[in-house]
Amino acid sequence: MATAVPRYRLDQPDVASGAARLFGDRVRDFERLRPVYENAEIETRYSCVPIDWYLTEPGFEERNRLYLENAVPLLAAAAKDCIARAGLEVADIGGIVTVSSTGIATPSLDALLMQRLPFGPDTERLPIFGLGCAGGVLGLARAAALARANPDRIYLLLVVELCGLTFRAGDRSKSNVIATALFGDGAAAALVTCRDGFEGPAITATAEHTWPDTLDIMGWNVRDDGLEVQFSRDIPTLVRRDMAGILADFLRRHELAPGDIDTFVPHPGGAKVLDALEEICGLPPGGLVEARAVLRQYGNMSAATVLFVLERSLGDRRRRRLLSSLGPGFSAAFLLLEELA
Repeated sequence: MATAVPRYRLDQPDVASGAARLFGDRVRDFERLRPVYENAEIETRYSCVPIDWYLTEPGFEERNRLYLENAVPLLAAAAKDCIARAGLEVADIGGIVTVSSTGIATPSLDALLMQRLPFGPDTERLPIFGLGCAGGVLGLARAAALARANPDRIYLLLVVELCGLTFRAGDRSKSNVIATALFGDGAAAALVTCRDGFEGPAITATAEHTWPDTLDIMGWNVRDDGLEVQFSRDIPTLVRRDMAGILADFLRRHELAPGDIDTFVPHPGGAKVLDALEEICGLPPGGLVEARAVLRQYGNMSAATVLFVLERSLGDRRRRRLLSSLGPGFSAAFLLLEELA
């Protein structure tokens, strides 16, 4: 595995000050919303554009140009680091699964990356758009399915989200204000294969659950000036109400219970979501240590975030990990990662 972030560091006090300048006299009840910057439990984030950019109002064309200019170099950095850590060459990769939902690329990001790095011309490509925050876990699941179907190939999962580029200064909604307190930019890479001779934990099970009639919980609305963020304040309530049963059903199918999980690796969508997940996983407050550390240092990078948590958790060889995430649909994704040796 490997991760990468862009060069501009955003400190939360500076973001809060900028938001006050932008929204203070334009958003009703902004002062009531202002504590979100402290309550988010985020100290720093990273951005592909400097903080002053967020005070401008670029159109969709300019935003997407910045997306392409920054997403490909970030993916290249994560990919090269990941491949080198495995002792491989770029030409050894047999397929690329690329996950991103914060910009549009046709040709897709993997095709653009192949012009930058020496992948073979027969490299399989699977670009995935629209999974949002669930894309890290589901992307890993899709890469695993391909690896099982083609055991001679090595697959490279690539995830990049440039959430900051979706911020629209003219959007006075509460969701947009809250988004300024949460989201950052980042990329991650992971190698998945069934080929003999490689060490590492095994992906032993995956699953997903999509709730009916929940399309308005999370997603994008396409506007002339960009992507308008849509997410419901009811997400922590939904997690507390339903997630324990859904998780138990998944584990039961594999003759497991929550107590059999050594490490929970969730997507840290926000502090309140982590509070809810700690409750249903039977952990003490603050028990999701790695997820909270990633949230504190990087914010919510959508699909990439859970892979930052996973990379951190791989520092010790705990036997059984459970990855989880929530995304548009509204959907939950699960993946079991086990040390089999």
